[in-house]
Amino acid sequence: MANVPGPAAAAARRTPRPWFPLPAPTYRLVNTTSSARPYESPPADITNNGQGRPEDTLKKRRATVSTDPGTVPVSRPTGLRLHRWDDRAVVGVAVAAFASGFGQFGVVAALGDVARGFGQVSHGATLAGQAGLSGTDLGIGLGIMRLASLGALPITGLADRFGRRRMLLVTVGLGLAMTVVAAASPSYWWFVAIFACGRPLLSATNGLAQVIAAEQTGSADRAKAVALIAAGYGTGAGVIAIVHSLASRTIGFRGVFIVALVPLALLPLLRRWIEEPDRFTVAAASSEHPIPVLAAVARPFRRRLVVVAVLAFAVSVITGPANSFVFLFAQNVLHQPGIVTAGMVAGAGVSGLAGLLAGRWLADRVGRRLTGALAMVTVALLASLTYTGSAPALLVGYILGVFASSVFAPAAGSLVNELFPTSVRASVAGWSLATGVLGAVTGLVVFGDVANVGQRFEVAGLVTFLPAALVMVLFWLIPETRGREPEDLWPVS
Repeated sequence: MANVPGPAAAAARRTPRPWFPLPAPTYRLVNTTSSARPYESPPADITNNGQGRPEDTLKKRRATVSTDPGTVPVSRPTGLRLHRWDDRAVVGVAVAAFASGFGQFGVVAALGDVARGFGQVSHGATLAGQAGLSGTDLGIGLGIMRLASLGALPITGLADRFGRRRMLLVTVGLGLAMTVVAAASPSYWWFVAIFACGRPLLSATNGLAQVIAAEQTGSADRAKAVALIAAGYGTGAGVIAIVHSLASRTIGFRGVFIVALVPLALLPLLRRWIEEPDRFTVAAASSEHPIPVLAAVARPFRRRLVVVAVLAFAVSVITGPANSFVFLFAQNVLHQPGIVTAGMVAGAGVSGLAGLLAGRWLADRVGRRLTGALAMVTVALLASLTYTGSAPALLVGYILGVFASSVFAPAAGSLVNELFPTSVRASVAGWSLATGVLGAVTGLVVFGDVANVGQRFEVAGLVTFLPAALVMVLFWLIPETRGREPEDLWPVS
């Protein structure tokens, strides 16, 4: 244990020092004997035990963080300073995710008002007559804004070179600023263009938030940390939806976007709380610096990257139109009052929290793959139910759909970040975002075109959502990562 008398203490003193200082109040040192390769890229004296024999069994000091003060410490990768899921360094990243959700989801929550504000409502039988803009225009506009998120690929990949913390602060600040500017748009297409400029920045913020949360924690805390990031994003999206539902008649959709100044004011707080993960610091100190974005498609990572990309595409084919059209469908087609949509969002907030708790538990006990696959199919079925055309189906489908999506988030987020080494992890997140964007655009265009023909939303849901759910079988082409560190899957050669 931490204080071992006699010969064991002498052996501990002879053990090579870790290459990062270990804060005494938080971490303990335990002696372990292991023949496994060291994590990341340790110095030569640790790798060879000072004798040039890497195959020898080494006695190393291992940095640990207690799950509860006064209890036996839990092993962590050698020399890395890690955090619990509820430490300030992780909570700060969750606040950034909150700001990302607040900025991005505003266009979804206010879509009905945006359509009426820039279009012309005639109360006719067509979608354009009831909403103000045609389903095709809305689908194309949403598709352009989603497609703009492809810019998140190079932005996120730059975090593999310049650091996670720096890029996160830049993206969240500029992304929220562009959201505020969109409030001054003179026309629908100007609105689409301005909002599209901020969308890749906010998408990159959410991707980097998951990367940082995964790198700051060990295997026992990782799914919890990823769930916290998803909760932050979902809370931000829910808050802006409630603000719109309750205050849009007073401040209009332009006022809704100006409210993004509130999370923007939290930027100084984020600068103090967010830290650079030690995993990235170790990787950045190595002699090799992979090319951002492109290094992730190299031969060692290619097969896993393709599977992750296809899964991200398929999930977004479902979630893109399911989330983007739901408030338009509720307000302009089913003519639900604002208080009902606000209650729907509040109910979804409760179910989303329950889903994150369930998803975290299932990811740590059942496994990342099975949890992700079952949740993906459930999301598709509930999304189809949401658009069947009745108010009860809308409420049940949306609220339970948020629950299923929240179950999916901790499992999938942990899995993707555990499958790849630190040197390319942010680039992989960028590729996942990019393929997700293409999937969302595909889903939006297909769903919008089908729904525009006689307002057949229920047919649009079946045609768009159910085929994409079949891709869940690809989860079994990648290894299960439950209980494992990323370094276990990518040992140093």
